[in-house]
Amino acid sequence: MTHPIVRFLVRRLVYSLVVLFGVLIVVFALVQLVPGDPVRIALGTRYTPEAYDALRAASGLDRPLLQQFFGYVGSALTGNLGVSFRNGDPVAGILLDRLPATASLAAFGIVVALLIALPAGIYSALREGRIGDVIVRVTSQFGVSIPDFWMGILLIALFSSTLGWLPTSGYRPLLEDPGGWLRHLVLPGLTVGLVAAAILTRYVRSAVLEVAAMGYVRTARSKGLPPKVVTFRHTVRNALVPILTITGIQLATILGGVIVVEVVFAWPGLGRLVFNSVASRDYPVIQGAVLLIAVLFLAVNLVVDMLYAVVDPRIRLS
Repeated sequence: MTHPIVRFLVRRLVYSLVVLFGVLIVVFALVQLVPGDPVRIALGTRYTPEAYDALRAASGLDRPLLQQFFGYVGSALTGNLGVSFRNGDPVAGILLDRLPATASLAAFGIVVALLIALPAGIYSALREGRIGDVIVRVTSQFGVSIPDFWMGILLIALFSSTLGWLPTSGYRPLLEDPGGWLRHLVLPGLTVGLVAAAILTRYVRSAVLEVAAMGYVRTARSKGLPPKVVTFRHTVRNALVPILTITGIQLATILGGVIVVEVVFAWPGLGRLVFNSVASRDYPVIQGAVLLIAVLFLAVNLVVDMLYAVVDPRIRLS
């Protein structure tokens, strides 16, 4: 008999493929539903009949619609996402160049968020109604309410303009300049992490409070177990499933590109790429970016689903 985890993985992969096919249809329809001729719009003042015909042929838009669709799906499955209207470079190469910057920003941001949200949310839940709980709730509400770009500007004003500790913008590749990479990563990573931490703190508090009201937690307390054992073994551990869910959503959101933050810090990630591509009507790049973001979302959700069984043995993958 097939192992339950294997069956679960197969089901999730099939589900992911179905979702991905739906995304492919939507992404393909993007160009078809654009008012006017996307090639003509993309060329702008660079238009010549020769350039128009060449770009239209390179994009496959000179073929019948059905043939275009199956050609696009087949090419996407092999990693060929077409060429950029803007500079003629392969879209897959452009996306792969931007992915490390986005991945590093997402990793740094989610680590910062968890380091703040887990202790703050647990502390707030254990002191429900007290002054510490009120302070955490007000602070997290402030963090949720403040826009990303304003948080970034505040950090730039403090750490760059006033203290002069960190650069205001830019990016350095990790392998070429590790120190420069970290210095340029701190401010955008903190911006993303602080905003995510405010959201996560509220979810952590709610999850812990919900579990703390369960009968088995009250029973553990009545047996005289040490408070730390009740808190971490019985309460926090059983609250990890909803915490994992919102953490996965936040991570996938950052991986999808935090457009405003990347624009503010001139961070060369997927979000800034999509922003520039929309401004220049570079539809093949927009299509490829949307497809990649969908794949990242599906991958993160798959990992989170697998972690459910690790943190909570009651969950059966069968």
